[in-house]
Amino acid sequence: MKIVNATLRRRSGLHTLEIDGALIARIDAQAGRVAPASPDDIDAGGRLVIAPLVEPHIHLDAVLTAGDPEWNRSGTLFEGIERWGQRKATITHADTKARAHAAIAMLRDHGIQHVRTHVDVTDPTLAALAAMLEVKDEARALIDLQIVAFPQEGIESFDGGRALMARAIEMGADVVGGIPHFENTREQGVSSVKFLMDLAERHGCLVDVHCDETDDPHSRFLEVLAEEARVRGIGSRVTASHTTAMGSYDNAYCSKLFRLLKRSGIHFVSCPTESIHLQGRFDTFPKRRGVTRVGELDRAGINVCFGQDSIQDPWYPLGNGNLLRVLDAGLHICHMMGYDDLQRCLDFVTDHSAAALSLGERYGLAAGRPANLVVLDASGDYDALRRQVKPLLSVRAGRVILRREPERISYPTLDAGHGSAPQSA
Repeated sequence: MKIVNATLRRRSGLHTLEIDGALIARIDAQAGRVAPASPDDIDAGGRLVIAPLVEPHIHLDAVLTAGDPEWNRSGTLFEGIERWGQRKATITHADTKARAHAAIAMLRDHGIQHVRTHVDVTDPTLAALAAMLEVKDEARALIDLQIVAFPQEGIESFDGGRALMARAIEMGADVVGGIPHFENTREQGVSSVKFLMDLAERHGCLVDVHCDETDDPHSRFLEVLAEEARVRGIGSRVTASHTTAMGSYDNAYCSKLFRLLKRSGIHFVSCPTESIHLQGRFDTFPKRRGVTRVGELDRAGINVCFGQDSIQDPWYPLGNGNLLRVLDAGLHICHMMGYDDLQRCLDFVTDHSAAALSLGERYGLAAGRPANLVVLDASGDYDALRRQVKPLLSVRAGRVILRREPERISYPTLDAGHGSAPQSA
């Protein structure tokens, strides 16, 4: 199969992508437009062809539970944890799987093929993890799923938390998680970081920590995580998620912190729609945005990306799997609407996210790599973002897994000769 007349990011002109089985065989520049040579070939028509979108941070075990059994009426992170505790008591194997598969279908429909999900393991039965491990296998034709062993109620402050984390990794979780700012004391938070890093090193796992997800400027576990990563030499395998307290740190401290962050080589994930909803709840006015310093991290050469976090759960009542919606909001919230940022904005939901997930040569449009790609009805990054386009085609391992017809709108009254059609923006 060949995809002809493709526009590629960071390349001028049109290109042909030749797919051989499950791999990209070659990518060739075209002198001009060409016609498909075979019925199996696909004409991209000059549209943008990209590697699939990557979801670096979501909680598939909690999706589609908003309001069950109660709504989070305060809108705070901590009430969300309380409401989840109520819902967790009623979780079943079948329920978890059904909701996760429903969310994965939403992600597929928006061109996402790589997903990292956090799964709550502060449950002595580890029921949600067992269900998600089955989902990982069942959904492999649609997505690659990384599972984070996430201690929602703490490692040190939850009875048996350390043992549950170890069991979760032994069961097959891919990534070691943490939540140091939720531990009962500063000392417990530091201890939890050292424990989870030891666990990850013993098992050769990646690390993704919910870190400093608070407005409290005194929550500074990021420096602990970054220093542990630097000393151990595993920064490329470590991700700090949220780090919203960084938005409340003073600039003098951040100046010192950024030197450590660059030396550590760790990655960052921001979930802007969720953070602006949950944070700032204790402010009157002025009211902080509650997000980390995304633009500053990016300009410092530190890898940072955007994630959805939630789809209709106790922490966030909205969400539909559309990562471009989150990208749009994130660029607004983080003051990243300048020309240069907009021209490369898809980096924050593709290449940067892939780096955080350590996908390496399993990701990207290049000869010899998996034939995973998406055709967007857009001419480039800016166009895709502005019009919030949906994928017209999604190919995985050389097979088409989604095909969408371009939207068609009719104007019956105008077609009858009553007035003239307005021009599209």
